[in-house]
Amino acid sequence: MNSAGGSPFRLRTWAGHRPEWGRLALGFFLLTARLLNAGEPAEPTRVAAPLYEYSRPSPDGIGKWYLGREIAHVMGHQGADWLERPEREHEEAPDQVIAELELTAGAVVADVGAGTGYFTWRLARAVGPEGRVYAVDIQPEMLERLEARMRTQGVSNVVRVLGAERDPRLPPGQLDLVLLVDVYHEFAWPHEMLEAICRALKPGGRVAFVEYRAEDPSVPIKPLHKMTETQIRREAARHPLEWVRTDHRLPRQHLVIFRKTAGGAGQPAATPHGEVTSQTPRSGSPAPRSRGSGPGRADRTRFCGRCCAPGRGRRRR
Repeated sequence: MNSAGGSPFRLRTWAGHRPEWGRLALGFFLLTARLLNAGEPAEPTRVAAPLYEYSRPSPDGIGKWYLGREIAHVMGHQGADWLERPEREHEEAPDQVIAELELTAGAVVADVGAGTGYFTWRLARAVGPEGRVYAVDIQPEMLERLEARMRTQGVSNVVRVLGAERDPRLPPGQLDLVLLVDVYHEFAWPHEMLEAICRALKPGGRVAFVEYRAEDPSVPIKPLHKMTETQIRREAARHPLEWVRTDHRLPRQHLVIFRKTAGGAGQPAATPHGEVTSQTPRSGSPAPRSRGSGPGRADRTRFCGRCCAPGRGRRRR
C-alpha cells in the first residue's frame, strides 16, 4: 500500500479514464436538457407585417391597399380645368376652410397636392407677406398652372416644390401647418408621405385633412375618392399625431385636424364611436395579398375619375 492509502493500480486507472468520464457526463447532461425542453413550444419568429397589400384593382383604384383602404388613382394634369370650376366655391367652401385653420400672420404652411393653386393663394393671403407657403405637387404641369395663378392673384410668398411619391420634399421642422385637400386618398405611399410630413412640422405643428365624407352616400363622389373620419384617424394614429378636432360643417367634406406630439409614437387608433372600422375592397374583389412593389405613377394617373355625375371627372384639388 502506498502513501496515498490506496492501491496504485486503482489510482492509475481513475486518472487514465478522467477525460472519458467527463465527456460522458457532459453528453448525459445535454441529452437530459433536450428531453426536458422537448415539450416546450419554440419562441416564434417575429416578422413585421407588410404595410401594403396588392390585388386586382377596382376601376378607380390602383390595386394597392393600406389598412383596408384601396388607394385611388391620381388625376392627371389634363383635368386641371375641373379644379377651377365655378361651382367649386359652393361645393367646398374654401374660404370657410381657411377660416377654420386659424392661421396667423407670419406662419409657414404647406399645400401638399396643390394642383392649380386653388387653395394656395388663399393660404398665402392668410399668412401675409411675412409668411410663406410651400406649394407641393408631383406634376410639373400643375406647378406651371399654379405659378400663373399666383401671378394673377398678385401673390409672391409662395415657393413651388416638385414633390415625390414618398416625400413632399419640405424643409424639416419648419412648418406650422400642412394642408391636404382631397389628395391624401391618392397618395401611392400614404405611410411614407405622412411620415415625411411629420418630419417637416414644428413641435405642435398641425396637419389638416379635407376629404369628401364617405359616411354620406349623397355626396356625388366615387367611393375611393372619399374617406370616413374613422379611416383618417386610423391612418394618422400610426404617426406622432394627436387628434384635435373634426369639423363637419362643410357642404360635402369634413375637416380633420391633428397636432404633432412631443413623443415619437403615434396615438391609439381611437374613433368617435370607440371602435375602428375600415373601408374594404369592393364586393367581388379578391382578398388583397402582399406581393412585390406597387404600380408606378404612369399607371395610376387618370384624366378624371372622382365625380359620379355623368360627363364629369373628379380628381383632387
